Amino acid sequence: MEKKIRLLKSKASEVRKLIVEMLARAGSGHPGGSLSSADIITCLYFEVMRHNPKDPKWPDRDKFHLSKGHCCPAVYAVLALCGYFPKENLWTLRRFNSMLQGHPDRRVPGIELASGSLGQGLSIALGMALGAKIDKKDSRVYCLMGDGEIQEGNIWEAAMAAAHFKADNLCGIVDRNYFQIDGKTKDVMSIEPLVSKWKAFGWQVIECDGHNFEELLDAFNRAKTIKQKPTVIIANTVKGKGVSFMEHMVDFHGRAPTEKERDIAMEELSEIEKSECETE
Repeated sequence: MEKKIRLLKSKASEVRKLIVEMLARAGSGHPGGSLSSADIITCLYFEVMRHNPKDPKWPDRDKFHLSKGHCCPAVYAVLALCGYFPKENLWTLRRFNSMLQGHPDRRVPGIELASGSLGQGLSIALGMALGAKIDKKDSRVYCLMGDGEIQEGNIWEAAMAAAHFKADNLCGIVDRNYFQIDGKTKDVMSIEPLVSKWKAFGWQVIECDGHNFEELLDAFNRAKTIKQKPTVIIANTVKGKGVSFMEHMVDFHGRAPTEKERDIAMEELSEIEKSECETE
């Protein structure tokens, strides 16, 4: 287990560096939510999900859908490290004719479906989950949502339908970083009581620290044991996690780092990685 956690921490550190670098080169994008979700996505692709980079359309694969599509740099970084495409492609982020745009689409190996307007991802993931059941596949579907995103009504229509159809192969994840583009979620439109809401809609709810790999692995493993109802993991995270001047800062929801900020961020991330290695 310790070896597994060390590997995940190392991969997540590399993912964060890639996020910062590609956004700085692009000069635009969304670092805050990409960094807050980096550990969740790393955990899914390097430990939890069944997938095959050599065969992205493998029929028996588990599926991941990024509902908060603007945070795709985190997914792109993980896909590149998994071997879905060369890492050098990351430096084409948001460029004209690049497959790596500001929201993911199916031109990217490993991306299931495009995303765009917020609030639609859970409905899409539910369709995938029900389709797997119809095809008698034992694959699972994971859908990562933003906490600001779940102010959208379509999320709750999908939540109601998922419970009604007993979609126990569907696992939603809320990246609970407490911020959205206009400020704190509690000030824009409070989503509390969040746990009670999901339970009232018929979901199994698991809370965890979204930056603690032991807790994340436990949450995903528990979700696999739940029958007759969907599961949502509320992962408490920090916006801009790993870069001190981005953490808890709404300004970095949608502002890419400058070259100077990139250099500072890279130094900080390297120091964190070094510190973790020394304590293990």
